Amino acid sequence: MDRLTPERRSWLMSQVGSKDTAPEMVVRRMVFAMGYRYRLHGPKLPGKPDLVFGSRRKVLFVHGCFWHGHEDCRLSRTPKSNSGFWRDKAVSNRARDLRNLKDLAELGWGALTVWQCELKDREHVAERIKAFLEE
Repeated sequence: MDRLTPERRSWLMSQVGSKDTAPEMVVRRMVFAMGYRYRLHGPKLPGKPDLVFGSRRKVLFVHGCFWHGHEDCRLSRTPKSNSGFWRDKAVSNRARDLRNLKDLAELGWGALTVWQCELKDREHVAERIKAFLEE
């Protein structure tokens, strides 16, 4: 049973943004400190990537584990109330993410996804990003 009323839950969920999230800000600061420059939320690219490195034709997505249904992640658990809706939402979000990655590859863009749970080990994430951007 949900502890919040349906009205309060609806309001709370409406406050969740898709840009400038805490994990995204961590990655942005990390990438900037590494000396890379980027554009934000490429509106002309499939999936509106969080960070766009135009001259390199590469993009970074920063995904929240809950919202994008990260497999086998403790942050990606399905809520007990309205679980069918949330399960379907995670499945459709994953399918959309895969379509976006495919579309970007067809356009000649490289893409890397950084998951929220991976940010516990920021050194490892920084190494992955650097390797991705330098390849």
